[in-house]
Amino acid sequence: MDIEEFYDADPRRRASEEIAFGHEWTDLEGGRYEVMWIADTGEVYAMFEPVEPMASDGVGDIFVQHMPTSAVTVELLGVVADRADIDERLAGWADAMPEVGSIAWVRERLPSA
Repeated sequence: MDIEEFYDADPRRRASEEIAFGHEWTDLEGGRYEVMWIADTGEVYAMFEPVEPMASDGVGDIFVQHMPTSAVTVELLGVVADRADIDERLAGWADAMPEVGSIAWVRERLPSA
């Protein structure tokens, strides 16, 4: 589902504090993810962020094209009830994140959604 559908599905998500666990997770194909924990629901999700396409304006300038919200998708990774538990499960995340395919590291540490 896209990010807007995800937030619309449960009103608690928009109002809740969210804790970021990194913005540069990758899959084996080089896809980029951001991992977040939603305090009010306990949900841990990975937001897939496609690489924005580059375009030329015809006179040599290159710019990043706008990425529609529908291109940003969410994968619910699991539910972890409290902050201490998520901190313990993802301890060391900053060291694991730079590895290729690192999103698997996160998935291995969470209960199934």
